[in-house]
Amino acid sequence: MNLAISGHHVSVSPALRDYVASKLDRIRRHFDQVIDVNVFLSVDKLIQKAEIHLRVRGKALFAEASDENLYAAIDLLVDKLDRQVIKYKDKRVGFEHDALKHQPVPT
Repeated sequence: MNLAISGHHVSVSPALRDYVASKLDRIRRHFDQVIDVNVFLSVDKLIQKAEIHLRVRGKALFAEASDENLYAAIDLLVDKLDRQVIKYKDKRVGFEHDALKHQPVPT
């Protein structure tokens, strides 16, 4: 899983980077086929905003959350993304197909 964290009007400290990575472990526990993750953190006056773009095979998931505290925004973001990943995984498991069965050719 490729992880890219960037910030707008906020410096991404190693502590913040570790916090985001530890929260994303929860996503990886539910679904291990994540291709890459882009996290975008921003500050606009008093509102802290976190966005995430998660690519899995066949789909791209997006979630965003905002709060007065950046850590709380990240928590909300991961909760939203976790629900999306579980829903995607359930839909994907439901579409497994059996092998084609050969029907006898009528003569």
